[in-house]
Amino acid sequence: MERDRWADWILERRFGGSESTPEERAKWMEPLWEVRERVLDRGLLTDVDVLLDVGCGDGLVGFGALERGVPSVVFSDVSGDLLEVCRAAAADLGVADRCRFVVAGAEDLAAIDDESVDVVTTRSVLIYVEDKPRALREFLRVLRPGGRISLFEPINRFGIRPETPETFWVYPSDGLGKLARKIFAVYEALQPESDPMLDFDERDLIAQAEQAGFFPIDLELQAVVEAPKPLRWEVFLHSSGNPKIPTWAEAMAEALTPEERERVTAHLRPLVEEGRGVRRIAHAYLRATKPT
Repeated sequence: MERDRWADWILERRFGGSESTPEERAKWMEPLWEVRERVLDRGLLTDVDVLLDVGCGDGLVGFGALERGVPSVVFSDVSGDLLEVCRAAAADLGVADRCRFVVAGAEDLAAIDDESVDVVTTRSVLIYVEDKPRALREFLRVLRPGGRISLFEPINRFGIRPETPETFWVYPSDGLGKLARKIFAVYEALQPESDPMLDFDERDLIAQAEQAGFFPIDLELQAVVEAPKPLRWEVFLHSSGNPKIPTWAEAMAEALTPEERERVTAHLRPLVEEGRGVRRIAHAYLRATKPT
């Protein structure tokens, strides 16, 4: 069954597709369970709240809220396929009567009534939204006075450095800079620096939340520079960093000749499998309140 690109990425391509084992997928998910718990902690949930999980994906945050005793969760996403995944999971878990499912983008929540929810959550959602100020105004609109947003958003701009086109992302090129640039060009054509994933940082999030009308606002930034975790080559090769870009195998096939692919593989494979590189990542946790 063919899925839309959002569902295909959430369910398969982020893990390396059929190349990954259940154990590898579980390991990949471990940091996301921590993110979920922190987003929910910062939402200051009560047992009478209605929670709106914007960009719910496979329901990670929304089902976590239900487990914590939130009586009602609205799952919203642009992907009808992912909402069907959530609907099936809700039925399996026996919580369907506490759930509502809405096809909607973050910047247009017209299907959600004014002042009808108490908490709005996101996990890596605004990075795909061009009009982030509009999305934040929508969050404010649907919240009751005193309602909260608890957002988790990667700050992808942190990982972009002047030498980025000369590297295989987090791995050094060591004389293969020309080939690295050819692969980088495939990704840059799809996601230039003006792309919503790259056009903001934590200061922009604070400013946009304040301009939307939230007060007070609290943002925590986590920034890490570290070695990447070792990864099986086949999993790396067939993984995609987000729903809008190709896998490494697809990018290499597009950008390189067969001989060039052999050279890159011989160089890159041991770096990937041994975790030899420099990974720069940053995340922002934003909590803010709609004034009473």
